[in-house]
Amino acid sequence: MMLLRTLAHPASPSSPVAMAQRVTLRKRTPYNTTSNRRRVVKTPGGQLRYHHINKLPTAPKCGDCGVALSGVPALRPRQYATISKRQKTVTRAYGGSRCASCVRERIVRAFLVEEAKIVKRVIKSQTVGRK
Repeated sequence: MMLLRTLAHPASPSSPVAMAQRVTLRKRTPYNTTSNRRRVVKTPGGQLRYHHINKLPTAPKCGDCGVALSGVPALRPRQYATISKRQKTVTRAYGGSRCASCVRERIVRAFLVEEAKIVKRVIKSQTVGRK
């Protein structure tokens, strides 16, 4: 009879209640900011510890269209200092700054502008020749 009462009422004084283990901060900042995110992890010794989580990196974006650049790794800003220049850029005009489609668009636009200038020059010379 006593057993049934302790199962029905787990918070009764006769039944032991397991208390939650306290976890202390490992950094100085106590505030819940984006740079101070943490995760509770159980160690092999059975203790609970805070693991501080680094911010997620974002991929570099194209300056024209805003698409993530392929071939350039997504890292936190300080980690770009540790990798070589070959890994930070793409071997192409505007590599590491603009995506391939935007570079192609710029080249075609420059070519068409030059063609338009030549056509304008030819038309002007023909009109001068007729007079």
